[in-house]
Amino acid sequence: MKQFIAFVIKETKHILRDKRTMLILFGMPVVMMLLFGFAITTDVKNVRTVVVTSEMSPRTQQAVERLAQSEYFVITQTVNTPREAEQLIRSQKADMALVFVQNRGMQIMVDGSDPNMAQQWTTYALQTIAADRSAPATLHAAKNDSPITIHTSLLYNPQMKSAYNFVPAIMGMLLMLICAMMTSISIVREKEKGTMEVLLVSPVRPLMVIIAKAVPYLILAFGILITILLMARFVLGVPLAGSLFWILAVSTLYILLALSLGLLISNVAQTQLVALLLSAMVLLMPVVMLSGMLFPIESMPTILQWISAIVPPRYYIETMRKLMIMGVGIGEVAHEVAVLAVMTVVLLAIALKKFNVRLE
Repeated sequence: MKQFIAFVIKETKHILRDKRTMLILFGMPVVMMLLFGFAITTDVKNVRTVVVTSEMSPRTQQAVERLAQSEYFVITQTVNTPREAEQLIRSQKADMALVFVQNRGMQIMVDGSDPNMAQQWTTYALQTIAADRSAPATLHAAKNDSPITIHTSLLYNPQMKSAYNFVPAIMGMLLMLICAMMTSISIVREKEKGTMEVLLVSPVRPLMVIIAKAVPYLILAFGILITILLMARFVLGVPLAGSLFWILAVSTLYILLALSLGLLISNVAQTQLVALLLSAMVLLMPVVMLSGMLFPIESMPTILQWISAIVPPRYYIETMRKLMIMGVGIGEVAHEVAVLAVMTVVLLAIALKKFNVRLE
Protein backbone atom coordinates (compact mmCIF):
# COMPACT_ATOMS: atom_id res chain seq x y z
CA MET A 1 0.00 0.00 0.00
CA LYS A 2 2.88 2.38 0.78
CA GLN A 3 4.25 1.84 -2.72
CA PHE A 4 0.81 2.48 -4.22
CA ILE A 5 0.49 5.74 -2.26
CA ALA A 6 3.99 6.70 -3.37
CA PHE A 7 2.95 6.23 -7.01
CA VAL A 8 -0.14 8.38 -6.43
CA ILE A 9 1.97 11.13 -4.83
CA LYS A 10 4.47 10.93 -7.69
CA GLU A 11 1.74 11.32 -10.32
CA THR A 12 0.13 14.16 -8.34
CA LYS A 13 3.41 16.06 -8.16
CA HIS A 14 3.91 15.51 -11.89
CA ILE A 15 0.50 17.05 -12.61
CA LEU A 16 1.02 19.97 -10.20
CA ARG A 17 4.38 20.79 -11.79
CA ASP A 18 2.68 21.30 -15.14
CA LYS A 19 1.26 24.80 -14.62
CA ARG A 20 -0.30 24.97 -18.08
CA THR A 21 -2.24 21.76 -17.51
CA MET A 22 -3.50 22.99 -14.14
CA LEU A 23 -4.54 26.28 -15.72
CA ILE A 24 -6.50 24.40 -18.37
CA LEU A 25 -8.06 21.98 -15.90
CA PHE A 26 -9.40 24.66 -13.57
CA GLY A 27 -9.53 27.61 -15.95
CA MET A 28 -11.69 25.86 -18.56
CA PRO A 29 -14.63 25.17 -16.20
CA VAL A 30 -14.65 28.75 -14.94
CA VAL A 31 -14.45 30.24 -18.43
CA MET A 32 -17.12 27.92 -19.82
CA MET A 33 -19.47 28.58 -16.91
CA LEU A 34 -19.10 32.33 -17.40
CA LEU A 35 -19.49 32.07 -21.17
CA PHE A 36 -22.56 29.85 -21.10
CA GLY A 37 -23.99 31.67 -18.13
CA PHE A 38 -23.67 35.24 -19.38
CA ALA A 39 -22.43 35.43 -22.98
CA ILE A 40 -23.57 32.34 -24.90
CA THR A 41 -27.14 32.36 -23.72
CA THR A 42 -30.55 31.70 -25.17
CA ASP A 43 -32.28 33.94 -22.66
CA VAL A 44 -34.81 36.31 -24.16
CA LYS A 45 -34.00 39.97 -23.65
CA ASN A 46 -34.77 43.23 -25.44
CA VAL A 47 -36.89 41.72 -28.20
CA ARG A 48 -37.80 44.58 -30.55
CA THR A 49 -41.59 44.58 -30.62
CA VAL A 50 -44.03 46.48 -32.83
CA VAL A 51 -47.65 47.00 -31.83
CA VAL A 52 -50.42 47.34 -34.42
CA THR A 53 -52.90 49.84 -33.01
CA SER A 54 -55.78 49.38 -35.44
CA GLU A 55 -57.88 47.91 -32.63
CA MET A 56 -56.96 48.89 -29.08
CA SER A 57 -59.11 48.36 -26.00
CA PRO A 58 -58.36 48.69 -22.28
CA ARG A 59 -57.50 44.98 -22.13
CA THR A 60 -55.18 45.07 -25.13
CA GLN A 61 -53.59 48.24 -23.80
CA GLN A 62 -52.97 46.41 -20.55
CA ALA A 63 -51.29 43.57 -22.44
CA VAL A 64 -49.01 46.01 -24.23
CA GLU A 65 -48.08 47.65 -20.93
CA ARG A 66 -47.14 44.28 -19.45
CA LEU A 67 -44.79 43.63 -22.34
CA ALA A 68 -43.28 47.12 -22.12
CA GLN A 69 -42.64 46.76 -18.39
CA SER A 70 -40.93 43.37 -18.72
CA GLU A 71 -37.20 42.97 -19.27
CA TYR A 72 -37.80 40.72 -22.26
CA PHE A 73 -39.46 43.10 -24.73
CA VAL A 74 -38.92 46.64 -25.96
CA ILE A 75 -41.82 48.37 -27.71
CA THR A 76 -40.02 50.16 -30.52
CA GLN A 77 -42.87 51.40 -32.68
CA THR A 78 -46.62 51.47 -33.13
CA VAL A 79 -48.11 51.13 -36.60
CA ASN A 80 -51.60 51.11 -38.03
CA THR A 81 -51.69 47.95 -40.15
CA PRO A 82 -50.27 44.43 -39.96
CA ARG A 83 -48.63 44.99 -43.35
CA GLU A 84 -46.51 47.79 -41.90
CA ALA A 85 -45.48 45.55 -39.02
CA GLU A 86 -44.53 42.74 -41.38
CA GLN A 87 -42.44 45.18 -43.42
CA LEU A 88 -40.54 46.25 -40.28
CA ILE A 89 -39.79 42.60 -39.44
CA ARG A 90 -38.75 41.92 -43.03
CA SER A 91 -36.34 44.87 -42.97
CA GLN A 92 -34.83 43.63 -39.67
CA LYS A 93 -36.08 46.67 -37.75
CA ALA A 94 -38.24 44.55 -35.47
CA ASP A 95 -38.28 40.98 -34.18
CA MET A 96 -41.92 40.55 -33.28
CA ALA A 97 -45.27 42.25 -33.81
CA LEU A 98 -48.48 42.16 -31.79
CA VAL A 99 -51.64 42.60 -33.82
CA PHE A 100 -54.90 43.19 -31.99
CA VAL A 101 -57.78 42.59 -34.37
CA GLN A 102 -61.40 43.29 -33.58
CA ASN A 103 -63.35 40.09 -32.80
CA ARG A 104 -60.26 37.98 -33.50
CA GLY A 105 -58.21 38.56 -30.39
CA MET A 106 -54.45 38.81 -30.65
CA GLN A 107 -52.07 37.68 -33.37
CA ILE A 108 -48.31 37.36 -32.90
CA MET A 109 -46.03 37.75 -35.91
CA VAL A 110 -42.47 36.62 -35.31
CA ASP A 111 -39.28 36.57 -37.36
CA GLY A 112 -38.95 32.82 -37.93
CA SER A 113 -35.50 32.79 -39.50
CA ASP A 114 -34.34 31.27 -36.20
CA PRO A 115 -37.16 28.84 -35.31
CA ASN A 116 -35.93 28.14 -31.78
CA MET A 117 -35.72 31.81 -30.84
CA ALA A 118 -39.05 32.51 -32.53
CA GLN A 119 -40.67 29.84 -30.39
CA GLN A 120 -39.07 31.27 -27.27
CA TRP A 121 -40.20 34.81 -28.08
CA THR A 122 -43.76 33.58 -28.55
CA THR A 123 -43.67 31.63 -25.31
CA TYR A 124 -42.24 34.58 -23.38
CA ALA A 125 -44.84 36.94 -24.87
CA LEU A 126 -47.75 34.67 -23.92
CA GLN A 127 -46.27 34.12 -20.47
CA THR A 128 -45.84 37.85 -19.91
CA ILE A 129 -49.32 38.74 -21.12
CA ALA A 130 -50.87 36.03 -18.96
CA ALA A 131 -48.77 36.91 -15.91
CA ASP A 132 -51.60 38.73 -14.19
CA ARG A 133 -53.88 35.93 -13.00
CA SER A 134 -56.68 38.35 -12.18
CA ALA A 135 -56.86 39.30 -15.84
CA PRO A 136 -55.62 36.39 -17.94
CA ALA A 137 -54.88 36.93 -21.59
CA THR A 138 -57.68 35.90 -23.94
CA LEU A 139 -57.30 34.86 -27.55
CA HIS A 140 -59.91 34.23 -30.23
CA ALA A 141 -59.19 31.77 -33.03
CA ALA A 142 -62.02 33.02 -35.21
CA LYS A 143 -64.97 35.38 -35.10
CA ASN A 144 -67.52 32.85 -33.91
CA ASP A 145 -65.22 30.78 -31.68
CA SER A 146 -65.33 30.87 -27.94
CA PRO A 147 -62.52 32.82 -26.27
CA ILE A 148 -59.47 30.83 -25.24
CA THR A 149 -58.10 31.89 -21.88
CA ILE A 150 -54.36 31.43 -21.50
CA HIS A 151 -53.13 30.06 -18.20
CA THR A 152 -49.42 29.29 -18.18
CA SER A 153 -47.26 27.82 -15.45
CA LEU A 154 -43.52 27.28 -15.90
CA LEU A 155 -42.26 24.57 -13.59
CA TYR A 156 -38.69 24.33 -12.26
CA ASN A 157 -37.46 27.36 -14.23
CA PRO A 158 -40.01 30.16 -13.86
CA GLN A 159 -37.51 32.83 -14.96
CA MET A 160 -36.64 30.79 -18.09
CA LYS A 161 -32.88 31.10 -17.59
CA SER A 162 -30.74 29.20 -20.07
CA ALA A 163 -28.16 28.54 -17.32
CA TYR A 164 -30.58 25.99 -15.84
CA ASN A 165 -30.13 23.98 -19.03
CA PHE A 166 -26.43 24.58 -19.66
CA VAL A 167 -24.94 23.88 -16.21
CA PRO A 168 -25.70 20.12 -16.16
CA ALA A 169 -24.54 19.93 -19.78
CA ILE A 170 -21.23 21.63 -18.98
CA MET A 171 -20.72 19.23 -16.07
CA GLY A 172 -21.21 16.25 -18.36
CA MET A 173 -18.87 17.58 -21.03
CA LEU A 174 -16.04 18.74 -18.78
CA LEU A 175 -15.94 15.69 -16.54
CA MET A 176 -15.86 13.39 -19.57
CA LEU A 177 -13.18 15.36 -21.40
CA ILE A 178 -10.93 15.92 -18.40
CA CYS A 179 -11.13 12.43 -16.94
CA ALA A 180 -10.97 10.47 -20.20
CA MET A 181 -8.68 12.70 -22.26
CA MET A 182 -6.17 13.62 -19.56
CA THR A 183 -5.97 10.05 -18.22
CA SER A 184 -5.36 8.58 -21.67
CA ILE A 185 -2.73 11.19 -22.50
CA SER A 186 -0.97 10.65 -19.17
CA ILE A 187 -0.61 6.91 -19.75
CA VAL A 188 0.31 7.29 -23.42
CA ARG A 189 2.96 9.86 -22.49
CA GLU A 190 4.67 7.23 -20.33
CA LYS A 191 4.60 4.75 -23.25
CA GLU A 192 5.86 7.38 -25.67
CA LYS A 193 8.82 8.25 -23.44
CA GLY A 194 9.58 4.59 -22.77
CA THR A 195 9.07 4.91 -19.01
CA MET A 196 5.95 2.75 -18.84
CA GLU A 197 8.05 -0.45 -19.02
CA VAL A 198 10.11 0.80 -16.06
CA LEU A 199 6.93 1.35 -14.06
CA LEU A 200 5.50 -2.03 -15.00
CA VAL A 201 8.58 -3.93 -13.80
CA SER A 202 8.50 -2.13 -10.44
CA PRO A 203 7.40 -4.07 -7.30
CA VAL A 204 3.89 -2.61 -7.63
CA ARG A 205 1.50 -4.69 -9.72
CA PRO A 206 0.80 -3.23 -13.20
CA LEU A 207 -2.88 -2.75 -12.46
CA MET A 208 -2.01 -0.73 -9.35
CA VAL A 209 0.26 1.46 -11.48
CA ILE A 210 -2.62 2.30 -13.79
CA ILE A 211 -4.99 2.95 -10.89
CA ALA A 212 -2.38 5.13 -9.20
CA LYS A 213 -2.12 7.24 -12.36
CA ALA A 214 -5.92 7.61 -12.48
CA VAL A 215 -6.41 8.58 -8.82
CA PRO A 216 -5.07 12.16 -9.15
CA TYR A 217 -7.43 12.81 -12.05
CA LEU A 218 -10.28 11.41 -9.97
CA ILE A 219 -9.45 13.94 -7.25
CA LEU A 220 -9.11 16.73 -9.82
CA ALA A 221 -12.48 15.79 -11.28
CA PHE A 222 -14.09 16.15 -7.87
CA GLY A 223 -12.44 19.54 -7.47
CA ILE A 224 -13.79 20.64 -10.84
CA LEU A 225 -17.24 19.26 -9.99
CA ILE A 226 -17.36 21.23 -6.73
CA THR A 227 -16.14 24.36 -8.54
CA ILE A 228 -18.93 24.04 -11.11
CA LEU A 229 -21.58 23.45 -8.44
CA LEU A 230 -20.42 26.46 -6.40
CA MET A 231 -20.40 28.72 -9.47
CA ALA A 232 -23.79 27.43 -10.56
CA ARG A 233 -25.31 28.15 -7.17
CA PHE A 234 -23.67 31.44 -6.18
CA VAL A 235 -22.71 33.04 -9.52
CA LEU A 236 -25.40 31.91 -11.94
CA GLY A 237 -28.17 31.41 -9.39
CA VAL A 238 -28.96 27.86 -10.49
CA PRO A 239 -30.62 25.96 -7.61
CA LEU A 240 -29.54 22.57 -6.33
CA ALA A 241 -33.07 21.37 -5.73
CA GLY A 242 -32.23 17.69 -5.34
CA SER A 243 -30.13 15.74 -2.89
CA LEU A 244 -26.48 16.80 -2.90
CA PHE A 245 -25.54 13.27 -1.85
CA TRP A 246 -27.10 11.73 -4.96
CA ILE A 247 -25.66 14.43 -7.20
CA LEU A 248 -22.18 13.57 -5.94
CA ALA A 249 -22.86 9.81 -6.00
CA VAL A 250 -24.02 9.78 -9.62
CA SER A 251 -21.14 12.09 -10.55
CA THR A 252 -18.71 9.63 -8.98
CA LEU A 253 -20.12 6.83 -11.12
CA TYR A 254 -19.83 9.03 -14.20
CA ILE A 255 -16.23 9.95 -13.37
CA LEU A 256 -15.34 6.26 -13.04
CA LEU A 257 -16.94 5.68 -16.44
CA ALA A 258 -14.84 8.48 -17.96
CA LEU A 259 -11.66 7.11 -16.38
CA SER A 260 -12.46 3.66 -17.81
CA LEU A 261 -12.89 5.19 -21.25
CA GLY A 262 -9.59 7.02 -20.88
CA LEU A 263 -7.87 3.76 -19.97
CA LEU A 264 -9.39 2.11 -23.05
CA ILE A 265 -8.16 4.92 -25.31
CA SER A 266 -4.67 4.66 -23.82
CA ASN A 267 -4.58 0.98 -24.78
CA VAL A 268 -5.35 1.78 -28.39
CA ALA A 269 -3.23 4.92 -28.87
CA GLN A 270 0.55 4.76 -29.17
CA THR A 271 1.27 8.51 -29.17
CA GLN A 272 -0.21 11.54 -27.44
CA LEU A 273 -1.32 12.95 -30.80
CA VAL A 274 -3.30 9.80 -31.58
CA ALA A 275 -4.80 9.90 -28.08
CA LEU A 276 -5.91 13.49 -28.63
CA LEU A 277 -7.42 12.70 -32.01
CA LEU A 278 -9.25 9.66 -30.65
CA SER A 279 -10.52 11.68 -27.72
CA ALA A 280 -11.76 14.41 -30.04
CA MET A 281 -13.56 11.95 -32.33
CA VAL A 282 -14.90 9.66 -29.60
CA LEU A 283 -15.66 12.29 -26.97
CA LEU A 284 -15.85 15.92 -28.07
CA MET A 285 -18.12 15.81 -31.10
CA PRO A 286 -20.58 13.20 -29.75
CA VAL A 287 -20.77 15.00 -26.40
CA VAL A 288 -21.57 18.35 -27.99
CA MET A 289 -23.82 17.16 -30.79
CA LEU A 290 -25.56 14.01 -29.55
CA SER A 291 -25.82 14.27 -25.76
CA GLY A 292 -28.70 16.74 -25.64
CA MET A 293 -26.31 19.46 -24.50
CA LEU A 294 -27.30 21.91 -27.24
CA PHE A 295 -29.99 20.17 -29.28
CA PRO A 296 -33.00 18.17 -28.04
CA ILE A 297 -32.53 14.48 -28.75
CA GLU A 298 -36.24 14.13 -29.53
CA SER A 299 -35.82 16.50 -32.49
CA MET A 300 -33.00 14.50 -34.08
CA PRO A 301 -33.48 12.00 -36.92
CA THR A 302 -34.16 8.46 -35.74
CA ILE A 303 -30.72 7.17 -36.72
CA LEU A 304 -29.01 9.88 -34.65
CA GLN A 305 -31.27 9.13 -31.70
CA TRP A 306 -30.08 5.52 -31.86
CA ILE A 307 -26.44 6.64 -31.97
CA SER A 308 -27.00 8.99 -29.04
CA ALA A 309 -28.15 6.01 -26.99
CA ILE A 310 -24.49 4.91 -26.65
CA VAL A 311 -23.21 8.37 -25.68
CA PRO A 312 -22.66 8.30 -21.87
CA PRO A 313 -22.99 12.07 -21.27
CA ARG A 314 -26.57 11.89 -22.54
CA TYR A 315 -27.64 9.91 -19.48
CA TYR A 316 -25.55 11.92 -17.03
CA ILE A 317 -26.88 15.24 -18.33
CA GLU A 318 -30.47 13.98 -18.13
CA THR A 319 -29.85 12.78 -14.57
CA MET A 320 -28.29 16.05 -13.42
CA ARG A 321 -31.10 18.10 -14.92
CA LYS A 322 -33.61 16.02 -13.00
CA LEU A 323 -31.67 15.95 -9.73
CA MET A 324 -30.43 19.54 -9.74
CA ILE A 325 -33.25 21.46 -11.41
CA MET A 326 -36.36 19.34 -10.85
CA GLY A 327 -35.34 18.06 -7.43
CA VAL A 328 -36.55 14.50 -8.03
CA GLY A 329 -35.48 11.49 -5.98
CA ILE A 330 -33.02 8.84 -7.07
CA GLY A 331 -35.88 6.54 -8.04
CA GLU A 332 -36.89 8.91 -10.83
CA VAL A 333 -33.46 8.58 -12.47
CA ALA A 334 -32.95 4.88 -11.83
CA HIS A 335 -32.99 4.08 -15.56
CA GLU A 336 -30.27 6.60 -16.41
CA VAL A 337 -28.12 5.53 -13.44
CA ALA A 338 -28.49 1.86 -14.41
CA VAL A 339 -27.34 2.61 -17.96
CA LEU A 340 -24.31 4.51 -16.65
CA ALA A 341 -23.46 1.64 -14.30
CA VAL A 342 -23.65 -0.93 -17.10
CA MET A 343 -21.52 1.25 -19.37
CA THR A 344 -18.93 1.66 -16.61
CA VAL A 345 -18.66 -2.09 -16.01
CA VAL A 346 -18.44 -2.86 -19.73
CA LEU A 347 -15.82 -0.20 -20.50
CA LEU A 348 -13.72 -1.08 -17.45
CA ALA A 349 -13.84 -4.79 -18.26
CA ILE A 350 -12.79 -4.19 -21.89
CA ALA A 351 -10.04 -1.76 -20.90
CA LEU A 352 -8.57 -4.11 -18.26
CA LYS A 353 -8.74 -7.09 -20.60
CA LYS A 354 -6.90 -5.22 -23.35
CA PHE A 355 -4.37 -4.00 -20.82
CA ASN A 356 -3.72 -7.55 -19.58
CA VAL A 357 -3.37 -8.74 -23.19
CA ARG A 358 -0.74 -6.07 -23.81
CA LEU A 359 1.19 -7.17 -20.73
CA GLU A 360 1.14 -10.81 -21.83
